[in-house]
Amino acid sequence: MAEGHAIHGLARRFDAAFAGKVVQVTSPRGREDISEPLDGRRVRTAEAWGKHLLVHVDDAPTLHCHLGMNGRFSVRLHRRAVRNGWLRTPPPSTGAEHLRFLTVTHLGDLTRPTVCELLDDEGVERLLDRLGPDPLRPDHDAEAAIRALSRSRRAIGALLLDQSVVAGVGNVYRAELLHRARISPWTQGSALDRDRLESLWRDTIRLMEIGAAAGWIISDERQIADAVPYLETGRRVPRWAKLYAVYQRAGRPCGRCGSPIESAMQGRQRVFWCPGCQPDLG
Repeated sequence: MAEGHAIHGLARRFDAAFAGKVVQVTSPRGREDISEPLDGRRVRTAEAWGKHLLVHVDDAPTLHCHLGMNGRFSVRLHRRAVRNGWLRTPPPSTGAEHLRFLTVTHLGDLTRPTVCELLDDEGVERLLDRLGPDPLRPDHDAEAAIRALSRSRRAIGALLLDQSVVAGVGNVYRAELLHRARISPWTQGSALDRDRLESLWRDTIRLMEIGAAAGWIISDERQIADAVPYLETGRRVPRWAKLYAVYQRAGRPCGRCGSPIESAMQGRQRVFWCPGCQPDLG
């Protein structure tokens, strides 16, 4: 499932391609109930809140998308020929596109989303009321997140995946962030002092900002150091081999203490941790 960094990156790419432009919106899969109210309108902006994408359009409802496990929203230049300000021929369609956004320069194809709907202002408000603070939003309420974590007797690993507590963190970030913080995913949120929770929140912001800018999850400090020159100069970060500390490394030695990495189901997701350097505090 796309984690929050990927949706923020998508919102930025969508804005770069379509913000301020009148778009043609179609639905090759027959969802005209969604495409027609958006067709021929000017896109104001796209924004991410956790794993949710919101596209705001002039004089139309807000488009709400959640990609889920299999969804994809590709945004790209199409380089089709233009005559008198119009495309001579549209880019070919596979017929699988749930929605297609098109201008004379860019194409945006949404396929296989878990959620694709139009919301009025009240619907948007109800959606956002269900979500916790998003570490990548400049208006996030860090105090609310830390308060929710510290007051709960639930396991911190479960809390981080609860989108009503923290919006945007997924299974990979959960595993890597807790290993970096030396916190067991089984430790109750209330067992962690404020300093540790504040440090965890700061690291969450840092790693997810890097992931949003790079386009993929980077949690290894060596790879972060290698990525910095690319990020500082606005260049695309190469997709090196993923060097995760614990995620999907069950049975292999921890790079920090040598203990075998363990995994187990926590709720509906599998969690990974090192029992040697992530002791359970209860």
